Amino acid sequence: MTPLDGALWLIRHRFATFPADHPAVPRCAGLHKTCDGSRGKHPAVAFTRGWTLNEAKVRETFGRGLRNPAVAVGACSGPEGWRLLVVDSDRPGAIEDVASARGEHWPATMRVRTAKGHHDYLWYPPTLKLGNGLGQLQGQFDGDVRAGNAYVIGPGALHASGFVYELEDPHQRPAPAPSWLLRALLTRPAPTTRRTLQRHSVPGASRSVLGLVRFVAESREGNRNSRLFWAACRAAEDGQDARGELLSAALEVGLDEREALATIRSAYNRTGATA
Repeated sequence: MTPLDGALWLIRHRFATFPADHPAVPRCAGLHKTCDGSRGKHPAVAFTRGWTLNEAKVRETFGRGLRNPAVAVGACSGPEGWRLLVVDSDRPGAIEDVASARGEHWPATMRVRTAKGHHDYLWYPPTLKLGNGLGQLQGQFDGDVRAGNAYVIGPGALHASGFVYELEDPHQRPAPAPSWLLRALLTRPAPTTRRTLQRHSVPGASRSVLGLVRFVAESREGNRNSRLFWAACRAAEDGQDARGELLSAALEVGLDEREALATIRSAYNRTGATA
């Protein structure tokens, strides 16, 4: 399946589609100012309004040059106006393991194989407000979820590793999201005891670095990534290599390690430093 094949399959099945960067082009086609190195995943248009369901537009867009197909999750509408939820497993069987641990069964649903695991597409009632938070699954699930103002890379896309995203079964449609999953996503995670970051927890760190680390450690869900990016920018501008300390603080407040590393790298790259 080529990127164009994937984009056409998506729109023919009513999935709002837009172009993203393709790792084979010399420079990242993403809209951001500085690429964080995650080639093939950055939107090449403002995806919340640049998506389409028009075949002629898809053929024109993907005929102009290499682009990966991607899905604007919040723009997709299923039967009776239900909304799209994509469960992104970072390893094969990750969401099945979560279901099994809860005595539940994971339904057969539309699945796209990715470089590390798979994307499972599901419908959920429009009365619910879902986002990218894992809720009660925080720390229990090796992956992420995408709903609302979010996107995922679609079938036919080329990963930087050379893997092509592919549909497991082109005839399988998204299933309704199981009720146990929706309850878990809508339930706040149990509070954890936060470790107070004292000077001895980051040996040799300057006072300015300690302040930035505390700034990240005091963040809450909803502003964790933005506070980490701000702190990493300030550290880089000051010539401080605080990547390890900032990563530790980010993991403490529940950020995914991959996401946190990408944020720190982006901040250092933006300021001209190396990360």
